[in-house]
Amino acid sequence: MNERVHPALLPQGLRDLLPPDAAIEAGVVARQMAVLASHGYERVKPPLVEFEDNLLAGAGAAMAKETFRLMDPVSQRMIGVRADMTPQVARIAMTRLKNAERPLRLCYAGQVLRVKGGQIRAERQVGQVGAELIGTDAIAADVEAVTLAAAALDASGVTGLSVDLTLPTLVPAVCAALKLDAATVEPLRAALDHKDAAGVAAVGGPAAEILGKLLAGAGAAGKALAALAALALPSEAGAERLRLAAVVEGVHRALPELSITIDPVENRGFEYHTGVSFAFFGRGVRGELGRGGRYRTGNGEGEPATGFTLYTDSVLRALPEQKPMPRLYMAQGGDGAAARRLRAEGWAVVAGLAAVADAAAEARRLRCSHWLDGEKIVPA
Repeated sequence: MNERVHPALLPQGLRDLLPPDAAIEAGVVARQMAVLASHGYERVKPPLVEFEDNLLAGAGAAMAKETFRLMDPVSQRMIGVRADMTPQVARIAMTRLKNAERPLRLCYAGQVLRVKGGQIRAERQVGQVGAELIGTDAIAADVEAVTLAAAALDASGVTGLSVDLTLPTLVPAVCAALKLDAATVEPLRAALDHKDAAGVAAVGGPAAEILGKLLAGAGAAGKALAALAALALPSEAGAERLRLAAVVEGVHRALPELSITIDPVENRGFEYHTGVSFAFFGRGVRGELGRGGRYRTGNGEGEPATGFTLYTDSVLRALPEQKPMPRLYMAQGGDGAAARRLRAEGWAVVAGLAAVADAAAEARRLRCSHWLDGEKIVPA
């Protein structure tokens, strides 16, 4: 255990981001945040760690198993490293911004750390960019969350976008209406999560027929809404079905080119959500680009809210090959005014620090595609 490790070796799920990828990531985050700001979302910056009790309260409880914990040597209290930023933003809204006018629009960008990676996302440190719309339960807010996430992804350069909508409260409402006990619900939930129609039929009891139809109804928005409309749902679930249809209509009206699918029984990762929720995908890209949906701040008794989180690592995988800023070598003693002009034009001007005999060779050594010969830009 005390054997010295190689200095480049990192714990599983962590990595260094090298040139040009680190710059590309920073540019993507900047473009996404600019879109959020242009829609009136104001940036907040919560701390990397918080007291455990606060960090894991309310919606944060869903991340308890993913949270690193340690003892704060100053306060002698347990603190946690954030595994998700949404609960932190909700805390800020409930405390420091509790008197701000509603609806409150907040956005954020930062890194989170998780105890372990998943099968699809092996990374344990993940970059997040997100927005929260707090203090309203309007259908228009659900539509805004979906369309704003799409706009931020589009600004990143992602193509082939699709969004999958779900209602995490639908299955619990059906199970509660049919008075299913926990012993039935647990294996039934597992079968639904694995899209196992035979398993649903085997363990579903009185809910097997309706949940089987919900499972089979997943697909393109039009088909899925028609399947939902044909079902006799409990009143609470029926109201959510109508809301889902209204959100689909609003999103389609705003973004007619966006591909919309519906999975009425999807729940994984949406455990604390209380209404219409969604996940974005890119054509041919592993994992979700982002997810979001409706929830309540606090311990589920606070304000209605909706929002989303985009995952920087997945977004980067979805982008076509990015060209780094072109590099140009300027020999020692070069024209400073020319360097400023070239940088303003988009060049990365690398200034020589010592006299060299062959400027072209030095440019190539410093990974510059061009060099400045007097006032002339020459390929290296």
